[in-house]
Amino acid sequence: MTTVARAIRAALLTPEPRAKCFAAREVARAWRRGSLAWAFDVAMPDQPAWPDSPALLAPNQMPKRGKGGSERGRIALWHSLAHIEFVAIDLALDMAGRFGGEMGEEFVTDFLAVAADEAMHFALLARKLSSLGSQYGALPAHAGLWEAAHVTRHDVAARLAVVPMVLEARGLDVTPGTLERVAAAGDHSGAKILARILDDEIRHVAAGTKHFLRCAEMARVEPESLWQNLVKRHFRGHVKPPFNDSARLAAGLSRGFYEEIAL
Repeated sequence: MTTVARAIRAALLTPEPRAKCFAAREVARAWRRGSLAWAFDVAMPDQPAWPDSPALLAPNQMPKRGKGGSERGRIALWHSLAHIEFVAIDLALDMAGRFGGEMGEEFVTDFLAVAADEAMHFALLARKLSSLGSQYGALPAHAGLWEAAHVTRHDVAARLAVVPMVLEARGLDVTPGTLERVAAAGDHSGAKILARILDDEIRHVAAGTKHFLRCAEMARVEPESLWQNLVKRHFRGHVKPPFNDSARLAAGLSRGFYEEIAL
C-alpha cells in the first residue's frame, strides 16, 4: 500500500493539466477509501511540475485583457480563471502533503477534498475555453500565484492565514461581480460555472479558517491578532475592500480578522 505522502507528491509532480486533475481526484478518492497508508515518508517538492505552457510572466508583464465583451476579452477572462484554479490544485495538495503529518487526518481529508474540487473547477473552465475555440496554455499567465506557498512552506499557520484566508477569501469578494457581468452578457453556462466555484470556495475558506483556529488554540494566542501578524509578515499584497462580508462570515471569517488591516 502506498503512503498518502507519496500519492500526493506524485500528483504534485504531474505536469500535464488533465493528468494532474485526474491524479488529484484519485488521491482524494483513495484517501476516502482508506487505500493510502498514514505516513509522511517523503518531502513535498519546493515547486510542483507544470506544463511548458502557459508562459508565466511577472504581474507587470501581463498583457491587458481587453474589453470584457470582446472575444479576446472573454477568452482572457476564462484563461485567467483556469490558471488560478490550476495552481489551486497544487496549493491544496501541498497543504495536505506538507502539513498533514503535524495536523492530523481531518486536515488531510479537508485539503484533499479541496484539491479534488479545484481539479473539477479547472476541468469546467478548460471545457469553457474549448467552447470558445481556445485552450489552457494559449495565453500567458501570472507567475506569482505559487509565491504564497513558497514563503510559508515552514509554517502551517502562516500558510493557512495567507492562502485560504487571504487569497481564496479574495475570490469570495470578486467572483460575485464577475458572475453578474457574465450573466448580463447572456453567458448562462459561464454564470453556472462561477456560481459553483463561489459555493465551493466558501467551504474552502471555511476549512482553512477552522484549522487556523486550531493553530491559534494550540499556541494559546488570540486568533485575530495571530492572523494579522502572519499576514503582515508573509503576504506581500494588501487586504483591501470591497469585501463580501456575508460570504466571508459564512466561511467563519468575521470582520474582526481583516477590518483592522484593510486598506
